[in-house]
Parts: sequence; structure tokens; C-alpha cells
Amino acid sequence: MTTTCVKRAFKYRFRPTDAQAAELSRTFGCVRKVYNLALAARTEAWARQERVNYNATSAMLTAWKKTEELAFLNEVSSVPLQQCLRHLQSAFTSFFGKRARYPRFKSKKRSRKSAEYTTSGFRWRDGRLTLAKMAEPLGIVWSRPLPAGASPSTVTVSQDSAGRWFVSLLCDDPTVKPLPATDTAIGVDVGLNHLLTLSTGEKIANPRHERRDRARLARAQRQLARKAKGDGANRAKAHRKVARIHARITDRRRDGLHKLTTRLVRENQTIVIEDLTVRNMVKNHTLARAVSDASWSEFRSLLEYKAAWYGREVIAVDRFFPSTRLCSHCGTLQERMPLGVRTWTCDSCGTTHDRDVNAARNLLAAGLAVSVCGAGVRPQRRTPGGQSTTKQKTPRREP
Repeated sequence: MTTTCVKRAFKYRFRPTDAQAAELSRTFGCVRKVYNLALAARTEAWARQERVNYNATSAMLTAWKKTEELAFLNEVSSVPLQQCLRHLQSAFTSFFGKRARYPRFKSKKRSRKSAEYTTSGFRWRDGRLTLAKMAEPLGIVWSRPLPAGASPSTVTVSQDSAGRWFVSLLCDDPTVKPLPATDTAIGVDVGLNHLLTLSTGEKIANPRHERRDRARLARAQRQLARKAKGDGANRAKAHRKVARIHARITDRRRDGLHKLTTRLVRENQTIVIEDLTVRNMVKNHTLARAVSDASWSEFRSLLEYKAAWYGREVIAVDRFFPSTRLCSHCGTLQERMPLGVRTWTCDSCGTTHDRDVNAARNLLAAGLAVSVCGAGVRPQRRTPGGQSTTKQKTPRREP
């Protein structure tokens, strides 16, 4: 039996020297420039009913470097420039496959600053990483070791809006192996009062990371709003202060979700969740901030890729399944269930239910039925707009 290694990215902070920071900043600008030029060229060609692929844009890049206006592109490594053209090709492939929107131009102030290097664009020796056009290795803060004998195949350098520098090393991780199979299954109902409610009755509190720093964030945003718009140093300093608060909130939220999803995957063979359309839910201006802070979409994505790594199964029950209004004891369906009702008693069997625990138990039962019936009953979860292509129909049980 052959096993395949999992490709895994290990992300670290690093502190560049002044020369490295200047070189990387130039590289970020050149990557953005080439991406926008290639996107404009492909858009114009599409208007003329012509198709332009990666090979054509690569030839354009060679021609651009020979012009006087774009001669500065020769000052940085060619590898990140070629990689951004490949990224643009992937963006168009996703667009034509109806999996994404039409590619957008990169902005100097709003877009993510990053550059990707393949093996020809960096040197990895004795645990030290040196990028092309640089004389010294990066000063990486090794918060955790790489797998023994691992050698990165791709390196991505980025800088966030808070001014922090990161390097992501993509390499094979032989330590990721399927966990021993168990017979445990659990239903998970997400919420706002409690982040998660499990079918076992356990409730996991919602940490509300954004609320903890809301006053500090509002104060920093007011200070930013008072600064004159432009490229002034004071406005840039105020903007970094706001970004640092946002980064602190994001880091705490992601750390908590990682710990939570790892625990669920390790303890359960089958995990049943609800196929929610978070994109539509945040359009409710009353709940948008709370729903965004709960980060249900990130919770689901973390849960799914970890389950794939460790041989677990994640089942998403269709969003139209009435998990809240269905009695998990006798199967009677209630006509309505307002959000303010947290506990209710079934009219048929007299069982008193906690709203969220009852929903989690119904999700578990429906998910196990889906697992038995086969994958054809399961809704497609990666369609454009988040809509299911097959609406799962769960038969009602008579009281």
C-alpha cells in the first residue's frame, strides 16, 4: 500500500534587513505591475474575440523588459514575475469554470503584498533560506521546526497591512497520516450565543474576539479618520495602528479555531455540520458583525482539510433541513420557531428540548442517513454563490 505525503505550508515571521526590505518592496511592486499589465492585455484581447494564455503573456513579459519604460522589471528576480502570470492563468481558469469572479486589478494600497519563488528563485542550505537577488539569508523566527529532512519546493514572501513580514514554506510533511478509525460521530450546530453546540450536549462559548477590542479599534479608527487623506506619514502611521488591532483579532480567532477543529477531528470519525450560506447571512445588518466575528466559513474550511488529512469524514447537511424545528425524540415538525425561543416542549411527546442541542442531534441523524445513502444525496458545496445543486430531502417521521 502506497501512501502520499501531504503538501503543507509552514508560515513564519521574519525580520528583513533594510536592503532585503527594499528588494522585497520592489519585487512586490513589479509583481503587481506585471499582473495588471497582463490582465489588461488579456481583457483587451477578449474584447477582440481573441484568446491569450500563459505562454502569450510570458512572451509579453520578455518584450516589456526590453522597453525603456519597463526596464526596471529586470532589477528583480524573474521567478515571482513568472509566477504571477501563472496565478493570473489560474484565476481565468476558475472564472471560465464558473468558480470565481472575473480577475480584478491589484491595488497598491488594498491588495496583498506577496511574491512567490520556486526552487530556481531561492537557495535552501542547512536550514537557512536565501532568496534570489539577496546576499544574506532571511532572519526567520523559527516558531516551530520543519519536518525532518523537509526541503521547501515553493517559498511565498508577504507583508500584511500591519507591516509584519511573513515567509511560507511549502514542503512535503510525512508526519501527517490517517488517525486510527473510531466509531464516534458528532453533530455540530454553530451559533452566536455559543460558537458550537455538540450533539453530546456540550456547548462551546463564543469568545467574541472582535468585541474585546472594539473600543480600542473604534478609537484608532477615529484617529485615522481625522488624518488628511493622502500619502502622509501620520496617516500611514494611524493606518498601521488600525491594522495591528485587526491583526491581533484575526490571530486570536484563527488560533482558537485551529485548536477547536483539531480537537473535533482527533476525537470523532464523522462530523456533521450544516451547509450555511454565510455570504447571504452577513447581509443582515443586525447580525453581520457577530456572524463575521464567529467566522463560520473559516471553521468549516479548517475542519474539512484536517478531516481529509487524518482520514475523517465531514458531512454537510442541506441548509433547508429543519434541524431546529424537528423534535429529535419523536420526529414531529413544529410550524415555527422564532429566534428568541431557546427551549421548547414538543406537543406530541412532551419532551423539552434545548434549541441548539436538539438541532445538533437532528443534524447528526440526518448526516448519518446521508452517509448510508451515499454521496449522491449530499449537496454540492463548492458551487458559485454557495447554492446547493441538489437539495437534500429528509423524510419526515410521523409522530
